[in-house]
Amino acid sequence: MRDHAIFDKIDLHLIRVLHTVLTERSVSRAAVRLGMHQPAVSASLKRLRDFAQDPLLVRAGGGMVPTEAGSRMIETSASILRSAEVLFADARSFDPPRAEHLFRIAASDYLDTQFLPRLVGQIKSQAPLCGIEILPLSRDTDYRNQLAQGEVDIVIGNWSTPPDDLHLGSLFDDEVVSMVSEHHPAVRRGWDQQDWLAADHVAPGATHPGAKGVIDEHLEVLGLRRRISVRVAHFGLMPAMVASSLLVLTTGRAYCERFAGRLPVCILPCPVPFPRMRYYQLWHARSHGSAAGRWLRERVKAVAAGLPHEATTD
Repeated sequence: MRDHAIFDKIDLHLIRVLHTVLTERSVSRAAVRLGMHQPAVSASLKRLRDFAQDPLLVRAGGGMVPTEAGSRMIETSASILRSAEVLFADARSFDPPRAEHLFRIAASDYLDTQFLPRLVGQIKSQAPLCGIEILPLSRDTDYRNQLAQGEVDIVIGNWSTPPDDLHLGSLFDDEVVSMVSEHHPAVRRGWDQQDWLAADHVAPGATHPGAKGVIDEHLEVLGLRRRISVRVAHFGLMPAMVASSLLVLTTGRAYCERFAGRLPVCILPCPVPFPRMRYYQLWHARSHGSAAGRWLRERVKAVAAGLPHEATTD
């Protein structure tokens, strides 16, 4: 019981005083090295002597030397100080070439199709020993809880109103357009708002329970509702569905343009006025000060700035 009581009274500062006094073999020199007043060092040494029930440092000739107990404490105290330095250095610094960290990223699959490949490429080129997990955002994803529990480092997606309980950084924004088959009647005739609302739309499933998505959220604000005839969990399947049907996919221009040259599709202006889609990265307060987390977020910003969008900053 006594050992526990002593342990509760010892802090890292006392360990540093102990090591400095024993290695300097002088209270006055230890005070200079520690940047403390000599009486304060003497008071700390007295506490340490009481804890150890040993004088720790005794006079010998014209100087002072550690006792046997004090001598045994020199390396032990040095080891404690080194461990503490490593412990907090991990939070303060991140060395990409040597780091062995696992980055976990939850992302919408309707991002620009080049975004995640470029992000993975940049991470692996600068931090080759780090692992990467790309996790989906789906209806079953509780990304707030995943961020809070440390199961995910960042979440990347677009929100008309991003959550206010998380840290966020703006990445880029994009014009909302509609993509249709080149055989769709609207390619020849054009369309108005009523035509667009009455068309057969394909849309992704909700990214989390209760979510409508930025397109339908804005339509609801306008008092409008489109006809969604197909919902798909995997956004990457939608362009091919559009190419082989009369479905309408409404999303960001950058995403659509990646398929315009590869599939028989056309990009049309949307007759309903939409604000630009804004993409963010979100992270929790628990990782806000993490050096690895900061490095990852900087990579995300750099990749976003290199895409052909109107990039923004945090």
